[in-house]
Amino acid sequence: MFLIRMKFLQLLSRKPGKLEMLFQIPFCQKQFPYLCLATSTCLYSKKKKVNSYELVDQEKYKNLVCSVTSYKTSAQTPETIFEEDNLLYGPPVKTETKTPKNWVPLINPNKRIPLVSGHSNLPMKISLPRTKMPSVTRVLQQTMSPQQNFYLERWKQKMILELGKAGFDEYTKNLFLQGELFHTALESIFLSEEIAAKEQGKDIISGYLSSVQHVLKDISEVKALESAVQHETLQYLGLVDCVAKYRGQLCVIDWKTSEKPKPSLKNTFDNPLQVAAYIGAINHDASYDFQVSCGLIVVAYKNGSPAHPHFMDPDLCTQYWNQWLLRLEEYMDRN
Repeated sequence: MFLIRMKFLQLLSRKPGKLEMLFQIPFCQKQFPYLCLATSTCLYSKKKKVNSYELVDQEKYKNLVCSVTSYKTSAQTPETIFEEDNLLYGPPVKTETKTPKNWVPLINPNKRIPLVSGHSNLPMKISLPRTKMPSVTRVLQQTMSPQQNFYLERWKQKMILELGKAGFDEYTKNLFLQGELFHTALESIFLSEEIAAKEQGKDIISGYLSSVQHVLKDISEVKALESAVQHETLQYLGLVDCVAKYRGQLCVIDWKTSEKPKPSLKNTFDNPLQVAAYIGAINHDASYDFQVSCGLIVVAYKNGSPAHPHFMDPDLCTQYWNQWLLRLEEYMDRN
């Protein structure tokens, strides 16, 4: 028996390629499948080829990949707001650390406030003068970063691709019309005018009006509506939507309309700079016998969901004021 085993081992070492024949000898009752010995006979294996795409930093290029591979945006949810805004406008601009060369304080130290206001109880409404002074809107538009310009242009081209040039022009025209009707309706509300004054286009803006109802309850003592302001020292002007008290604090109020949620002040991009610019202009405009130190941006939604009011306290207004001065300085240098 010992000799038979030795012979078997010798055959195994001499003929590794024909092991299946060894199990067909008479003393073996069952034939074992060849696959049973595959682990002992397979001496060669190919190394798995590495896919180069797996080496790409997916997190770093996530936004780029999404923008290239997805044609339509996903459903609106709070979790996707920042991602969508980054695709549209680019990442939020970091707070400027530079100091403006021509620094002017937000609050005018030389302005005297009368004990009794000389104006009537009606809100002020000053028309925009014909002048060569740049507007706040123009300054902000012409000093946007190249990155933000790129994202806006890409969004515009995407919309034109979807709607066509004529369709896109009609889309933007309707957006401006809705904004104008919304502001007119709010003005009528603050002036306690009849509903008939805003009957035209009422259905178009009904969602926006429903959206701001909870905010209107906190607004009182309206001092100005759709009124022009100009900074006599820095030489720029603008048209303020509203100046009134919000929960007891006198604010420059800016009404915005949106089709998607903007729950954070960061989602409003340059709007805080716009509000700060208006505050500074009011405080340095002799036509106004009061000063303002706070701001409020109200984002109303077309579907009627509750508007987001973003309150800007004096410290926050000062931060955005410094950023506005830098943008104004950049504009003046270019022109």
